[in-house]
Amino acid sequence: MTEDLVAAGGAPGKLQALRKELRPMLGLATPVVLAELGWVTMGIVDTVMVGPLGPAAIGAVGLAGMLFFAIAVFAMGLLLGLDPLVAQAFGARRIDECHRWLIDAIWLSALITVPVLAATAAVDASLGFLGLPSDVLAMTRPYLTIINWSLPPLLLYVAFRRYLQAMSIVRPVMTALVLGNIANTVANWALIYGHLGFPALGVRGSAFSTLVARIFMAAWLFGAVVLHEGSHAPRLRDTPMKFDRKRVQRLFALGLPAAGQAVLEVGVFAAATALAGRVSADALAAHQIALNMAAFTFMVPFGIASAAAVRVGQALGRSDGNGASTAGWTAISIGVSFMACAAAAFFLAPRPLLELFTRDEAVIELGVTLLFVAAVFQLFDGLQAVTTGALRGLADTRTPMLWNLTGHWLFGLPLGYTLCFVFGRGVAGLWWGLSAGLMVCGVALLVTWGRASALLPRRVRRTNG
Repeated sequence: MTEDLVAAGGAPGKLQALRKELRPMLGLATPVVLAELGWVTMGIVDTVMVGPLGPAAIGAVGLAGMLFFAIAVFAMGLLLGLDPLVAQAFGARRIDECHRWLIDAIWLSALITVPVLAATAAVDASLGFLGLPSDVLAMTRPYLTIINWSLPPLLLYVAFRRYLQAMSIVRPVMTALVLGNIANTVANWALIYGHLGFPALGVRGSAFSTLVARIFMAAWLFGAVVLHEGSHAPRLRDTPMKFDRKRVQRLFALGLPAAGQAVLEVGVFAAATALAGRVSADALAAHQIALNMAAFTFMVPFGIASAAAVRVGQALGRSDGNGASTAGWTAISIGVSFMACAAAAFFLAPRPLLELFTRDEAVIELGVTLLFVAAVFQLFDGLQAVTTGALRGLADTRTPMLWNLTGHWLFGLPLGYTLCFVFGRGVAGLWWGLSAGLMVCGVALLVTWGRASALLPRRVRRTNG
């Protein structure tokens, strides 16, 4: 009771509550952030290791990876409904409910696998209509075909991960990504250039490496779930494994807007990547390298967003409205602080960062301009990421989807296309459009969270009453 009064007692009380929340938030967020950085590191490693094959190879790997992710992220997004469902059940000490939601998530993963595989195959077949350079197209198609088969283990990995994170079990998630990166790097070295007795497969070797890494990560987290549940009651193995249509429908209904939001956000960058490929091979390579770096920094607020969803959801599960509000604002403060540092790095040292990927001067010159734009939108990218997570903890997955549709597709991408192809600003024009879309999303979602968090104590009292 005292803590509730302090949390509601004006600015000093709110500041004290934020400080108190900082330690548990960082304790949960740090391993999750490291896991997210490990996730995007795989794409960066793939880009770096095919770099000696030339700009076309860099562009092909980036484009194929982005196109696959733009489709697969819908299936992965459907599983984001696990965040509030498991976190709130865990906060209410309903471990049996946590177990049941994991089983429902596995059923949902099985149901959506075939349609998503078919969608990716359809995109692969239509690549010839994108107007890509012939050398880029020749390497993009086989890469996309191979990584398409990584979808089943990828979905299992996501289901296990969301389940573990929602119960604040994050160390196995971080370990899976670290070991997965090691496996991916070694496999890239062996399969791209023909070491350890393997044939030199070039770009296809990088795709096979990604497939192997995703199988490994799913198996690792499955082992983590089995080990954890073996010593806790009630046990997961005692949970009914049958298909429950109503529960799967509820998970689907909650995850669908989150999936839509993820598709809209990733899709707009996939569309921009395809458009960059129409400018030139150098423009596509510069775009892909700069996008890798922006994606790397984005993984920090994205990881914090997952922690925010968990902490907000757990607080609601134990009927602590002030705690849920404090958790969200703490996460936002951490995310914005980091992205300010990332913006400074992009602004002050673009060339050294770009030279980690390529020595091609034309690509570097374009990349410097793109990193300047990235520096401008970092704060807004962080804002929209963390507020999306905080709102997801409230089981609000619809609002972020609507604002992503508005900011990215109705405003940002049309503006970027106009600047690039109508006003002749090239790939930099695309990025200025994307930046504008992120600004709209960031500000709108921050306002939305501010209004929702102010009503949380009253919402909890009404629910309990």
